[in-house]
Amino acid sequence: MPEPIIRRAGPADAATLSAIGAETFVETFGHLYPPRDLERFLVEAYDLERTRKDLADPAKASWLVEADGQAIGYGLAGPCGLPHPQATPACGEIKRIYFRKAWQGAGLGAALFAEMVGWLQAAGPRAVWIGVWSENHGAQRFYARHGYETVGEYGFEVGDTVDREYILRRSWESYAADAAKTAVGEHNPA
Repeated sequence: MPEPIIRRAGPADAATLSAIGAETFVETFGHLYPPRDLERFLVEAYDLERTRKDLADPAKASWLVEADGQAIGYGLAGPCGLPHPQATPACGEIKRIYFRKAWQGAGLGAALFAEMVGWLQAAGPRAVWIGVWSENHGAQRFYARHGYETVGEYGFEVGDTVDREYILRRSWESYAADAAKTAVGEHNPA
């Protein structure tokens, strides 16, 4: 079986992104919500027109992860829109990162995450924010290993259901320090 590839999505990928987004959300969280709430959320979050708008927005970027020509995961990053007093649109946000269950735990999430953070940091260090469901302990551990700290919480609405979501952040200073270490390492190989 060929190795999965990670690539930036373009306008022609709108239908694929919309479909994999809805599919992975339902596969991961669908059992938590009444059908009416889930359906309302899917229409709002993964509508084809909304996906096209995200792809057309130069402040956002989407990625597809594909294996054998089939979408197995995806990501979306852009300006921060989380409800926190220190979050501004100048900050970056990992908005979505999902994989089909069969592909979770294969290291692809870390590779996609690195690609997304690299894109967010391309113009220079900035804070990066992430919203994580309070019961997604695996994701919380992953982000903590990558230097993210919990700085707040809010109610994430799925129809009439409201989930407790943590707000995580890694400061721009932390990213700047990493960039400085990398630059020193490139100039002073040991």
